[in-house]
Amino acid sequence: MKLVCRSTVLDLAQPVVMGVLNVTPDSFSDGGLYAGLDAAVARGRRIAEEGAAVIDVGGESTRPGAPPVSVRDEIERVVPVVERLVRDVSVPISVDTSKPEVMRAAVAAGAQMINDVRALTSPGALEAAAGSGAAVCVMHMQGEPRTMQENPSYGDVVREVRQFLDARVVACVAAGIPRERICVDPGIGFGKTKDHNLALLARLDELSDPARPVLIGVSRKSLVGMITGRQPVERLAGSVALAALSVMRGAAIVRAHDVAQTLDAVKVAWEFRRASVGGI
Repeated sequence: MKLVCRSTVLDLAQPVVMGVLNVTPDSFSDGGLYAGLDAAVARGRRIAEEGAAVIDVGGESTRPGAPPVSVRDEIERVVPVVERLVRDVSVPISVDTSKPEVMRAAVAAGAQMINDVRALTSPGALEAAAGSGAAVCVMHMQGEPRTMQENPSYGDVVREVRQFLDARVVACVAAGIPRERICVDPGIGFGKTKDHNLALLARLDELSDPARPVLIGVSRKSLVGMITGRQPVERLAGSVALAALSVMRGAAIVRAHDVAQTLDAVKVAWEFRRASVGGI
């Protein structure tokens, strides 16, 4: 399995970690820590040193209740960081955005992947992504960030999320994005209850196939807090446990704040998975 990210091919023969770099003042777990350019770039270098295969730079918080950010502000937050990191690290840089203008600006600055919580449904987003040559991650979300947790409801959450992701992949291909540039994310915590999230993780294998990598983001999320009773900065153990379990169910990319610890868990889970299916 592979993911083509412009000039870089991400080898997914075994799972990898995507490091989170929030350059926002209000992200749920680390808002403001890396809002300055130098701090953000230093953090990006550290993420690469810890073994991340991709660095995901985000300039707008998507936590429940988060206010929107203008195109201009998001570009001003993201683009200078991308420009510096593409010079300083050897791993591909992803931009976490739903705005086509930000996609284009970040890719022009050197980003090689677009990670969109709205699955390229915003007007112009599909066209911007298709013309960029970048890899894309399309995510499922019920509702909008400001309201998504008010009353999420499904008949069969796994079936409905699978149908949505299937449809978005078809739309991407029709827009000119080859399948080898596409991965999918079921959107843990985005318009879902605790039980919805756990069902998706437990049945993650139903969302994946050999030609479509699945990305999972569970790091420090409210799901971990609901299970453990801990605050975001205290959720490392729970986060790496869910990361390992996700790999056991087929995740190819794990998005995480704590890269080194998550990578250790991913490696252990991968070896255990290989042994479980007779791969050793």
